[in-house]
Amino acid sequence: MKKENQSALFPNFTVRALVLAIFGSILMTASSMYVALRMSALPWPTIFVAVLSLTLMRLFKSNNLKEVNVASTGMSAGAMVAGGLAFTIPGLFMSGVWTIPEEASDNSLLGRYGWTIFIVALSGVVLGTLLCALYRKRTIDQLKLPYPIGQASAETLKAGHEGGSRARVLFSALIIAGLFVLLRDRFQFIPGLAAFSLAGVSIAFQLSPMAIGIGSLIGFKSTALWLGGAAIGAIAINRIGVSLNWFASAAEAASFIQIASIGLMVGSGLATLLVSLIGSWRSRKTQESASGDIVETERGISRIRKKSSLPLGLLAVVVAFVLSILLGLSVAVSLLLLVGVFLASAMSTIITGETGLNPMEIFGILVLLAIRLFVPLTPEHAFLIAAIVAVACGYAGDMMNDFKTGSMLGTAPSSQLLIEFIGGFFGAITATLAFVALASGYGGFGPEFGLPAAQAQSVTAMIAGIGNPLVFIIAAVIGIILVLLKIPATIIGIGLLLTGAGLAIPIFAGGVLELIIRKKKSDKEGPLQLIAAGLLGGEGITGTILAIVAMFAR
Repeated sequence: MKKENQSALFPNFTVRALVLAIFGSILMTASSMYVALRMSALPWPTIFVAVLSLTLMRLFKSNNLKEVNVASTGMSAGAMVAGGLAFTIPGLFMSGVWTIPEEASDNSLLGRYGWTIFIVALSGVVLGTLLCALYRKRTIDQLKLPYPIGQASAETLKAGHEGGSRARVLFSALIIAGLFVLLRDRFQFIPGLAAFSLAGVSIAFQLSPMAIGIGSLIGFKSTALWLGGAAIGAIAINRIGVSLNWFASAAEAASFIQIASIGLMVGSGLATLLVSLIGSWRSRKTQESASGDIVETERGISRIRKKSSLPLGLLAVVVAFVLSILLGLSVAVSLLLLVGVFLASAMSTIITGETGLNPMEIFGILVLLAIRLFVPLTPEHAFLIAAIVAVACGYAGDMMNDFKTGSMLGTAPSSQLLIEFIGGFFGAITATLAFVALASGYGGFGPEFGLPAAQAQSVTAMIAGIGNPLVFIIAAVIGIILVLLKIPATIIGIGLLLTGAGLAIPIFAGGVLELIIRKKKSDKEGPLQLIAAGLLGGEGITGTILAIVAMFAR
């Protein structure tokens, strides 16, 4: 049996793994679309699907960790496809390029925009799969980047393999969060937003299990920075700034907040990119001696490359090129887009490997701005370019996390690559349907609709043009300085941008919970991470199901 698996091109790729991958990708994609639009954040789904795949595999009477890892790789594939779309495409509606008529049904929206959204998602999946095959050996085996999320997934699988208590914790949290959302959104027994006034400052916070879960996952330091950004907006700008006539009106203060927050995030992204490239260059200098080594788990991909890498790679490029042409992009723009995706994805895999973060929408902004230097772009095409880049970068980051997990468990990367593409394909379909259902259900995007989509606001501002370039430049410089001081300015920028969204307080509460538990229990394998993943999954899945049910109920 062992010899048969070693000689197979796709070891541990089974019908069970395929079925679970498709099911899980659909589930996680729908949930992630809701999370990304409503929370303006999307934690990696890797831990959640690790436990989910382990639990479901046991129902199929399988305890093979490599097979479980293959299944979980496909299950998580669509989540970042949803993230890439959610962080960019809403800008088309925010800017008025695309519209949602009041009388429009989901079917009409799907017919009008669904095909375009699907082509964008599929283009990112095709390119992301190709680039992961190209970058894996470099980032995993040669540079040996840490990929903290991938490592955590491997440890979760190992721990879950030893007992089922972790799965019970996760699913208990998921069920509790789902019931809470039903009572809040379906039956209205619980308000969605609570508000009060303190020292003349209006304070609102969402009653959201998901927000608490996000806070406990990103940690106390990051949630404190998020709260600090929101406090700057609510107190320093909206309260003090307006009362002292620094701003002529509340609308002018709101415009200042948007420009400053976007500048912070863009500056942070550029600085993070620069630091990562410098770190990569240094790593290459110190690890050059390992460049000739090929580990055992690379053999499957090596055989694929020897047999058909050129035709498959060329086919992927041709497919992506044709898809971009179908979107209405010119040949010149399509070629520049391919180059931009290759460069941005390479940077994305490095940043993800070194920090666990992946500012996919920032890469989209950078590529569309670079293309604009050579050829003019319509607003619609600019958004679509940003979306393709964001999907490819998010997808590549997720895949490299899975590759890291597979490297630690000895899983064949060829099997992971194949099932990632299958999961990504079904994720592209699901993301399109979920996006349209949520767009119709909520009536639009932005804080006023309940779907803030902060990253899409950033993309919209960069495409439409910054109102006050000086404010933007100063904020970007501050963002660069903060990153160089090892302070994550992106978190501050998101908190500032979402000043009135009511997320800062529940997210900070999750961070405080994480701090308390961390101080009392040094064991990193405690239940908090699983509870947080369950809270995210419970609200995300339930919220999306309610939106889909509402779609068919009309």
